[in-house]
Amino acid sequence: MLQQSKNSFPDNFTWGAAAAAYQIEGAWDADGKGESVWDTFTREPKKIWEGNHGRVACDHYNRYREDVALMKEIGLEAYRLSVSWPRVLPAGRGAINTKGLDFYDRLVDELLRADIRPWVTLFHWDFPNALDLEGGWLNPDSPQWFADYTEVVVKKLSDRVTDWITLNEPQCFVGLGHLDGIHAPGVQLGLSRTLQVGHHTLLAHGLSTQAIRAHSILPSRVGWAPVGTSYFPVSEAQADRDAAWRGMSAVYPDSVWNNTWWADPVIFGRYPEEGLLAYGDAAPVVKASDFETIQQPIDFFGCNIYSGIPVKAAENGDPVECATVGEPRTLFDWRANPESIYWCTKFLADRYKLPIVITENGLSCHDWVSLDGAVHDPQRIDFLNRYLLCLERAIEEGVDVRGYFQWSIMDNFEWAEGYKHRFGLIHVDYQTQQRTLKDSANWYREVIQTNGGHLHTNQEAMGSDLEVSIL
Repeated sequence: MLQQSKNSFPDNFTWGAAAAAYQIEGAWDADGKGESVWDTFTREPKKIWEGNHGRVACDHYNRYREDVALMKEIGLEAYRLSVSWPRVLPAGRGAINTKGLDFYDRLVDELLRADIRPWVTLFHWDFPNALDLEGGWLNPDSPQWFADYTEVVVKKLSDRVTDWITLNEPQCFVGLGHLDGIHAPGVQLGLSRTLQVGHHTLLAHGLSTQAIRAHSILPSRVGWAPVGTSYFPVSEAQADRDAAWRGMSAVYPDSVWNNTWWADPVIFGRYPEEGLLAYGDAAPVVKASDFETIQQPIDFFGCNIYSGIPVKAAENGDPVECATVGEPRTLFDWRANPESIYWCTKFLADRYKLPIVITENGLSCHDWVSLDGAVHDPQRIDFLNRYLLCLERAIEEGVDVRGYFQWSIMDNFEWAEGYKHRFGLIHVDYQTQQRTLKDSANWYREVIQTNGGHLHTNQEAMGSDLEVSIL
């Protein structure tokens, strides 16, 4: 057990929050927008909790000025938004929808007026339905479709936007959408074709990165935002530490949930040998030039990290999951284990030698407006405080972490879970669209203003014996 020292966040650290287009914008068919696979998927019976959909969501498309004002009130230094591909290109390619592109133009201007730096994610799952009918990500032309779309957005916004993220969580939109079928487009292709979909998305990342570099007006910083798959040791024994490291580098048959199958091609220009052995004949068909396209220099490694798996070492050194009876869990039933962010950032920095940005971190809670008109969410404050203390410890030990984006700025449509979950710093009443800052938003303002120093004030307030568990 290691007691945290005082604030170690660098002076140029970026504090932000994030959201995604389909989850908050609504206006699903406004001003010429085309349908996405989520527009069609949410119309299918029994796919979404209580039949929810994102057709209105938080009505951010019409209320973005109000939302940016709240971001400014919280003190955000940066906001990670995503662009809806079919809002810009209704058919996925070809004719540009000027009104749709102009929305992002206005949003960027509004953010900059509020001294909030926009970080733009180009793909956060809302694939154009018109292109899905042509085979979607399974179509070998899909990487070029994405590159062409990237060019349109970059030419419009890069006179003001300098921070770009190509893809959000390929493990999710590939695995949940194409292998398990529980997310849009809701197909079950089998492992082989799912991995081919994944290969096309990696090519799309590479071509998109090239397009950003080629067409940016201002100098650009480019990264991506995969899921951070974290394992952490349950004891200080070196064997358990090694087992956690092994878990984070492993590729398991019949699963796409891992770090290295996705990141090794982007950074090293090859699939990991362990992955090729695990997947065997299911591995994708690859052309000799593919990895030259995929392996483009990037400026930061984004990491979406929420939870992790506690492990000990088996006799052969493999990681063995160790469940704890009654362990803390979020409303989503995800483990609340702050050490996961420490171990994951350490692993990614050690393996890939790139600056790290935490592009998502947060939790779903039972939040509602109390009789006093406030939204009290002490669990969120405690959760974020603990995770950020562990992130700070990684920084203190030399990990180059450049920024942190809380997920999410406001309650929103949580994909197949509909409106069951509330991840936001801002409470949204979906009937009235009333926004209310939660206690966590006010707490996060103090964290930002003190560049993380408030984490220690909160720690001391909870008792001097509170320690952050990092092995």
